[in-house]
Amino acid sequence: NSQRKMAAENHSTVTEFILAGLTDKPELQLPLFLFFLGTYVVTVMGNLGMITLIGVSSYLHTPMYYFLSSLSFIDLCYSTVITPKMLVSFVTEKNSISYPECMTQLYFFLFFIISECHMLAVMAYDRYVAICNPLLYTVTMSYQVCSWLVVEVYMMGLIGATAHTGCMLRVVFCKAKIINHYLCDLFPLLELSCSSTYINELVLLCFSAFNILTPTLTILGSYVSIIASILRIRSTEGRSKAFRTCSSHILAVTIFYGSLAFINATSMDQGKVSSVFYTIIVPMLNPLIYSLRNKDVKVALNKIIERMLL
Repeated sequence: NSQRKMAAENHSTVTEFILAGLTDKPELQLPLFLFFLGTYVVTVMGNLGMITLIGVSSYLHTPMYYFLSSLSFIDLCYSTVITPKMLVSFVTEKNSISYPECMTQLYFFLFFIISECHMLAVMAYDRYVAICNPLLYTVTMSYQVCSWLVVEVYMMGLIGATAHTGCMLRVVFCKAKIINHYLCDLFPLLELSCSSTYINELVLLCFSAFNILTPTLTILGSYVSIIASILRIRSTEGRSKAFRTCSSHILAVTIFYGSLAFINATSMDQGKVSSVFYTIIVPMLNPLIYSLRNKDVKVALNKIIERMLL
């Protein structure tokens, strides 16, 4: 019995993991390092710029931009959870991560990625109210409702991340220590387990159904109603104006959910490459999509620049 106990102790003493990173080709390390460093700088500046602009410009103090600044905050955070550690992997021989660090990264990564799914759904609902019930918009999307929705988004992230990470802490790691990824993600970690992952998979299934299906159905439902409403608008100008208010959001949703769907449909190595999309590229694109395709943001920015120059 004591022998079995010792064997069990030997098994669970993985104190650190090694992240395999994106590639093991030495000639790609520097170009990739520079590319992801550039991406991260743009992400930080874009999202911080967006949060600041929405904060200081009273012109943008509407529910839509309140949600957008929350989205920018989520993007900024989860790209910070992933990218700096990933950059290290391009310049070090052995990119190790301690067990507590790995679990912490997993927790925050899940927290922000789940929040992003629900945030995009809240934004779709906001567009639905704006286009389908414009007269009731200010009542429906009051400050209290908006605050409550944002709190709810973070609560979903908190519950999901706590459940997944809590289950991961039960898993015994004894096989290889090499995680075939550039971050501590659920699937690569479960592949290293040498204890039963049945509960983890069950929790994963239930929460994925909730955290991916619910937002997806909310977004689809909102857009079916929005499109029906737009088609009822008589004037071409009215139609294009209504469509313009949604186009940025449609683009952001398509890129985010498209890359998520692609990961689930591919092998581990391809999944690693496509996860670059939603973990690193999407947080950089979102502020660009919303600023370049948006008249309000441009107007607010011009006002601030004029004020600074005067």
